[in-house]
Amino acid sequence: MRKREPWTTWLMLGGRGAGKTRAGAEWVRGIAVGDPDFAEPPLGRIALIGETFADARHVMIEGPAGLLAIHARSERPSWSPSLRRLEWPNGAVAQVFSAEDPDSLRGPQFEAAWADELAKWRHPDDTWDMLQFGLRLGAQPRQMVTTTPRPIPLLKRLLADPLVAVSRAKTADNADNLAPAFLDIVVGRYAGTRLGRQELDGEIIEDRPDALWSRETIELCRTDHAPPLTRIVVAVDPPASSSRRADACGIVAAGIDDGGIAHVLADETATGLKPPQWGEKAIALYRRLQADALVVETNQGGEMALQVIREIDPAVPVKSVRATRGKYLRAEPVSVLYAQDRVRHVGAFPELEDELCDFGPGGLSSGRSPDRMDALVWALTELMLRETPLPRVRML
Repeated sequence: MRKREPWTTWLMLGGRGAGKTRAGAEWVRGIAVGDPDFAEPPLGRIALIGETFADARHVMIEGPAGLLAIHARSERPSWSPSLRRLEWPNGAVAQVFSAEDPDSLRGPQFEAAWADELAKWRHPDDTWDMLQFGLRLGAQPRQMVTTTPRPIPLLKRLLADPLVAVSRAKTADNADNLAPAFLDIVVGRYAGTRLGRQELDGEIIEDRPDALWSRETIELCRTDHAPPLTRIVVAVDPPASSSRRADACGIVAAGIDDGGIAHVLADETATGLKPPQWGEKAIALYRRLQADALVVETNQGGEMALQVIREIDPAVPVKSVRATRGKYLRAEPVSVLYAQDRVRHVGAFPELEDELCDFGPGGLSSGRSPDRMDALVWALTELMLRETPLPRVRML
């Protein structure tokens, strides 16, 4: 018998259609029939736990990637729905349970378990606890969890447990087995949004309690297209240096419509660029959007930042801004604009939105500089919190 690895739980986080069910079913098949890559000898007592009994039956067992579909005919288990029981020709048995009824797991005992869509369970902690008490047979009881993640406490504890092996899969990783229309429509529509990052990329997306922005607020302000805009600016937050360890150069574009609603149009923040490079990048965005001005923070580098722009294109109108208050105090009135439903995000800007939802009184939790947020704050401050020139309407 090959030496066992130290993990006791295999946690597979994945997006919709990423192949989680197939992976769980293949693992159960392997341990039930004694496949040397999974278990040797076979494990004879297995628990299958779904969100509901109907989910367990229609997805884990009878579904197109479920247990009945993936076995060769000679080793396929017999299925007794009334008994909620699968039995393999070699005598291995799997019992089916619903996470709606944690007490149903009292009494039975197992060598292995497959728990599907744990993050959607109605009673996650109670069901999980009862399952752990039942995993008491064999030399090393093991369990597999397949789920699209949500930020529930149980899932966070599993991710922090050194005895939990974690795998991740995105919907796009399984593109060969998905309908092209699904990828074009669903992935195209939700990619980069909070829902898309959770349901397609398998990420756990959380809010920071003391952050100025929330995920819910940003999702409510998302739109696909911008209306005609009366003024557009590109804001630049230059790094203090051009070394490898320098902060990013924040480059964010936004415009305002004739109703006074701001629209965030682009985030082209970049790292590792020398001054001429970030200058060219900002001017290229200015030209592409037919913007009215570049707004450049001059605290870092002072006149050097303005000189960089002038050397590339002296005709570009540049407005210099200087921070006289801390980042939090500058950002707070801009976050209020979001709360007042006066800002829209045209599409998704995952990295920018991550910074917004992780920025609190002490800055970002990572300790990094919030360069994307700074550029956004300068852009929206210029458009909405200062007096602006007379508008001119352009179509994007």
